[in-house]
Amino acid sequence: MHRKEFIKKFSLLTTALATIPDLYADTNNKKNIPGLIKDPNGILDLPKGFTYSILSKEGQVMDDGLFVPPSADGMTCIQLSKHKLVLIRNHEIGHVPMLTTFFKNNYYGPDYESYKEKNADKFYDINDNNDTYCFGGTTNIVYDIKKEKVESQYLSLAGTLINCSGGITPWGTWISCEETVQKEGEGITQNHGYNFEVVPSLEPHLTKAIALKDMGRFRHEGVAFDQGNDYVYQTEDRSDGLFYRFIPKVNKKLSKGGKLQVLSFKDWRGIDTSNWKKENIKVGNRYKVRWIDINNVNSPDDDLRYRGRNMGAAIFARGEGIFCSNNIIYFTATTGGKEKSGQIWRYTPDRNGSDGFIELFYESKDSNVLNMPDNIIISPTGHIFLCEDGKGRDRLVCIKPNGSIYYLANNALNNEEFAGMAFSPDGSILFVNIYSPTMTLAIKGPWHTI
Repeated sequence: MHRKEFIKKFSLLTTALATIPDLYADTNNKKNIPGLIKDPNGILDLPKGFTYSILSKEGQVMDDGLFVPPSADGMTCIQLSKHKLVLIRNHEIGHVPMLTTFFKNNYYGPDYESYKEKNADKFYDINDNNDTYCFGGTTNIVYDIKKEKVESQYLSLAGTLINCSGGITPWGTWISCEETVQKEGEGITQNHGYNFEVVPSLEPHLTKAIALKDMGRFRHEGVAFDQGNDYVYQTEDRSDGLFYRFIPKVNKKLSKGGKLQVLSFKDWRGIDTSNWKKENIKVGNRYKVRWIDINNVNSPDDDLRYRGRNMGAAIFARGEGIFCSNNIIYFTATTGGKEKSGQIWRYTPDRNGSDGFIELFYESKDSNVLNMPDNIIISPTGHIFLCEDGKGRDRLVCIKPNGSIYYLANNALNNEEFAGMAFSPDGSILFVNIYSPTMTLAIKGPWHTI
């Protein structure tokens, strides 16, 4: 939308919502944020009638004796019983090259040494002395939705690096993605850049880390499953990243391998979709695509995206959040667009799951409206929910099907990003992380009013 069109549509939207209070001036020199009430506790500004609770904080002692680690990123919500949910939360932590540095800044607390000894066979990257330089992974939060209470927290994946985002599987597990291509060496015993499947549990349980190598080795961001044909779509967080599709050999058995493909515009070989220098792609236009098989997917030279583009694949400006709704794949290009403020893409497969078409659904022309969208989900009402990861305080931004925008939350605590949005299965609670210091929150309110 042009700015004038946005202002016109937004005026109509705010007039229609009688519950929205007056605007207030943001202290970070951003434009006024409509509809949000300042939080007296200085954590989360929300619309009238909405509340939040803090479920987990960095440094808390979990039920396995370890500390809640920092850098909370992508997350999912899985229901395991009538009243109990499991949140699986990524931690985007890199490797610590010096063991002395680790002991000085121990993310997991004094019980970590004995924990490693007991669970070494489940770590992905750990040496014969039970030492690891890889402190990424996932933690799980068991939440009783009836009691509104956290039942337990525990480490659920260990020995990985830079676990950024991921995606929920149709069979109720979580794929956690490494956003790195760190090679073996300097204390690292394995190559990194893979996906890992994490199994939820109501009791503390560390999933054995198995790299899903056929899904490709690159700087993974997120994955989304199209249940209509069992395909898995993947984003790559690089300014010249590709958009990938994985076709498993065996349904629900990603570790059994499969075929990796890259997306190409059918009539435009190797197109740069960023629109940075030239508006190659128009908002709202549909472009036919084709999928190209790519081999040597473990990519020891980190050249998967180069080889893919040489074969005709399209490049996207930092593909990040991804979500499937009604067999349509939505994903963000965080720095796409002339202003580098972000794009939202929408891929629709053909009925038989082949080719299909892709559309640039939205491109931000103004960072005050939308600034560098990262995680993305589709709400139960069909609205697009986005976590910003830009400069200054970030917001939860929502886009209605008609293109009008409203704001659900503002990070009043600090300049860190929101991450890991996930609705409870009944749609009553939105869970979200503040990246640092790690904080996981539950948001409730009259969703029908927005």
